[in-house]
Amino acid sequence: MLRYHVFDLPGWKLLLENTSPNALHDSAARYDPPKCDEDTRVEVTGEIMDWIKDRGGPQRLLCMTGAAGSGKSALLQTTAEICQKSGTLACTYFFSASDPTRNTIEQVIPTIAYQLGRTNDTLRRWIKAAVESDPLIFSKSLRTQMSTLIVAPSQQCQGMGMNLTTLPYAILIDGLDECTGEDRQAELLTAIKEGLLITGLSFRIFIASRPEWAIRTALEPGGHLCKVAYHIQLSDQYDASADMCRYLQRRFEDIGLRISDSHWFAQNDIDTLVEAASGQFIYVATVYKYVSERRASPAERLKAVLTWTPHAGQIARPFETLDVLYTKILSAAKKAYEAVDTHHGRDFLLLFRAHHINHSGIKTNVATYHQSASFFFYALAWS
Repeated sequence: MLRYHVFDLPGWKLLLENTSPNALHDSAARYDPPKCDEDTRVEVTGEIMDWIKDRGGPQRLLCMTGAAGSGKSALLQTTAEICQKSGTLACTYFFSASDPTRNTIEQVIPTIAYQLGRTNDTLRRWIKAAVESDPLIFSKSLRTQMSTLIVAPSQQCQGMGMNLTTLPYAILIDGLDECTGEDRQAELLTAIKEGLLITGLSFRIFIASRPEWAIRTALEPGGHLCKVAYHIQLSDQYDASADMCRYLQRRFEDIGLRISDSHWFAQNDIDTLVEAASGQFIYVATVYKYVSERRASPAERLKAVLTWTPHAGQIARPFETLDVLYTKILSAAKKAYEAVDTHHGRDFLLLFRAHHINHSGIKTNVATYHQSASFFFYALAWS
């Protein structure tokens, strides 16, 4: 059913109604987002920033692919903050499978248009006019939205003699694989190519994703992005072991200061955890969050984690240790809950999901609780 009242709304207000505030890099919903520690991921961050600064480079699209937990979101967040400080950040969009306000394609183009409009008054007026001219633009294809809300307003500014290269130009999109529907992911990639690359606008677009079907087929030989995109394969090109060592060393030393015991861990413990991580930064980050819980003993929790960790040579699958870690943490939490629960018969897993969703500020209903196991364990890691 069409909402006919949209014809009575001013263009900018109508645009705002179709954006996803939670998707911004500095949104309250993403408070304390993962980002790179100082002196970590220096090489890959340098490569990304060199690409962003190279305004004359022929490839204006950067695609960074990597396995779950390899640090893509942290790199995107760090890049966004660097670009914001330097005045080059035009807009960001962080997909999240667990947030219904940013796990679909519908709000992407309006949210990007909103942020672009905030960079320049003239551009904002053209975007506002475009919405007022076609209030139903948000129900149209991504290609049409891209053309109407971003390309045409930018070209109209150019026609007035404006030099768009003086405006912020970095567009960052994280977690494409967390967008519902592989066909919709592919549609967004096509819209970006046709709207932002072929038209010759001065934006530089940085997309991060797991190497799922949409982006993988687009980047492989013969794919429509193969020759126009700069591709960083995070898991294959960069060994994060040294960075993970620095991360744990720094975090464990901070815990030592808090508990007045600098010897509560050993270097061998860190080496064991980094080996178990198999290149997945999320593993060591999850370990830190677990052992740093203030109501528990860090030494006892670290000892427990180490007993869950395979010995050298026993790690066969990259995510096996992560699965074990999540399962053990969940089991420990369930036992602790049941030991103090006075309301017998309540479903611990259901209560945990409700707590996580409420803590994340996501408005939902009971149907949302019944999500995939993969999302649930990911939620557990960061709650």
